[in-house]
Amino acid sequence: MRNYFPGIFALALMALCCVPSVRAADPQPYRVDIAATGDTAQDDLLRATSDLVTLRSNAPVSPFGLIARARGDIDRLKTALESFGYYQSSVTIKINGLTLTDPGLAEALAALPAHSEARVTIGLVLGPLYHVRAVTIDGELPASVQNVLPLKPGAPAVAANVVGAGAQLLAALEERGYAFAKVDPPIAYEDQVDSVLDVTFTVKAGPRVRIGEIRLEGLKSVHEKVVRRNLTLHTGVQYSSSAIERARHNLLTMGVFSAITVQVGTAVDESGGVPITFQFRERPGHAAAINIAYSSDLGGSGGLTWTARNLFGNAQQLSVSASVLNVGGSATTGLGYDTGVKFIEPDFFRPDQSLQVAVGAVKQYLQAYDQTAVTSGATVTRKLNKDWTVNAGTSTAHEQIIQEGVTRDYTLVALPLSISYDSTDLSSPLDDPRHGMRDSVSVAPTRSIGSTSATFLISQAKFAAYYDLEHLFRTAAGRSVLAARALVGFAQGAATFSLPPDQRFYGGGSGTIRGYRYQSVGPQFPDGNPEGGTAISAGSVEFRQRIGANWGVVVFADGGQVSTSLRSLSSTFYTGLGTGIRYYTPIGPVRFDIAMPTKHYISNGDPFEIYVGLGQAF
Repeated sequence: MRNYFPGIFALALMALCCVPSVRAADPQPYRVDIAATGDTAQDDLLRATSDLVTLRSNAPVSPFGLIARARGDIDRLKTALESFGYYQSSVTIKINGLTLTDPGLAEALAALPAHSEARVTIGLVLGPLYHVRAVTIDGELPASVQNVLPLKPGAPAVAANVVGAGAQLLAALEERGYAFAKVDPPIAYEDQVDSVLDVTFTVKAGPRVRIGEIRLEGLKSVHEKVVRRNLTLHTGVQYSSSAIERARHNLLTMGVFSAITVQVGTAVDESGGVPITFQFRERPGHAAAINIAYSSDLGGSGGLTWTARNLFGNAQQLSVSASVLNVGGSATTGLGYDTGVKFIEPDFFRPDQSLQVAVGAVKQYLQAYDQTAVTSGATVTRKLNKDWTVNAGTSTAHEQIIQEGVTRDYTLVALPLSISYDSTDLSSPLDDPRHGMRDSVSVAPTRSIGSTSATFLISQAKFAAYYDLEHLFRTAAGRSVLAARALVGFAQGAATFSLPPDQRFYGGGSGTIRGYRYQSVGPQFPDGNPEGGTAISAGSVEFRQRIGANWGVVVFADGGQVSTSLRSLSSTFYTGLGTGIRYYTPIGPVRFDIAMPTKHYISNGDPFEIYVGLGQAF
């Protein structure tokens, strides 16, 4: 066997010298066919593991390099199959019908005409699927974790599950106060006759401890007292890995840190507890951001936002923004602007509560109305827990609105109250939601003083849900997502024309029914301009599919109606259908959607609408 491979190499060189009229391709193009196993996740892993597949386009090879690459793939693919519990599998690779050990393979590749593709076929024989026969713990487990180990006899011997069981056992010990627990990598004993594995975990629980001294390192411009005020972890409580992680995450939500790492001591301190050290990396004190968006109904918009993240050392935030609106657009009649100043005071009387004060000015020229307004408001936000938030405050607006050639002035005073639920576990609304829900219910008692005085109540309920289809499609987490949203709103206490035009409900546009012009769905004046209504109901369903590392596609259907009262589906219900592409960036997906209306009842309606922006549609 020792002299076999040099002999093949010499024969290959002789064959090349004897065929002067045929020139081997270098690099050698090829295509790869891998036999399917019937398991999508397993097939995806095999393709990701194979160098023949992953390097085909970006790492060309010579004919001999192709043979070497194929030989290396055999062990890689066998390891991948073993990770799924097939420990007696076999992998066969052929190039143009010849096995890798065929003495004529090199000569056959050398004889291929230039630019001719070689065909690589990968055959798989899975063999029996191994199962776990016995699970043994070497060491003493505390009573509180006796039944925590998820790996049970009879389960498929999938490597990730076997190794993951040890990690889950360690996490359970750390969660229950055993900060110095150790769980060694599992040892598996194979029985080839019965196709089973006996798995042993070596465990050392160590002492049960409490949280000792808490140290803060890396603080520069942020005051230590405000960090400790927001710290949910306290000396003397029982050690818990999840409590430490919750404390770290809560500090990140302050918005002044780019990273926080935690170091757990290796021994108890003088207090008898384990010391915990939080290491901080502060974000730059100031930031500037550019925002750009476009839709064919509202036209283009762009602006600049400047933010001071840590104004007085206690994580106060001051933001100043200015944007130009309605640069073109089929639902607009002129150029507008939107400016504002916002100040946020965290820890407003208590650590889980903040105060936001904002003033702004807006001018917009829409088909429905022209508006010039100065707004102000103060809102207190309390975080009930990681999912639930309550907002209460007051707002005012002094505005002039021109609708159908009639100018009216209004002064609005409102007391908005809302409660919201967010279980998507995302730190930014621009991030791509893959699971969970975003829901909110709000009421705003409002007094309007001006051309028409009225007191009314605006109520809205918004729901959005995201479902990861990884189990249905057997894809990686977050690759296929079904998203749905619903909106219901109602104005009580005033008829349509007693409400200021900007307080009425309108349908159409990216926020309600894509495919229709902004504010174009609902009651209309005789000239076809939007009138608005006192009730709205709308919903959307969207399927999102990732493609490759950075791209994705979506298909969606929107529907809704605007009227003078909430009603069941009727002839006033309008739907839009569309599709789009996504390009995923570190700050969120870039969105490009095109949607078409299914009803063309609107005067001068567009055959389709285009929407471009940052972040998902909802």
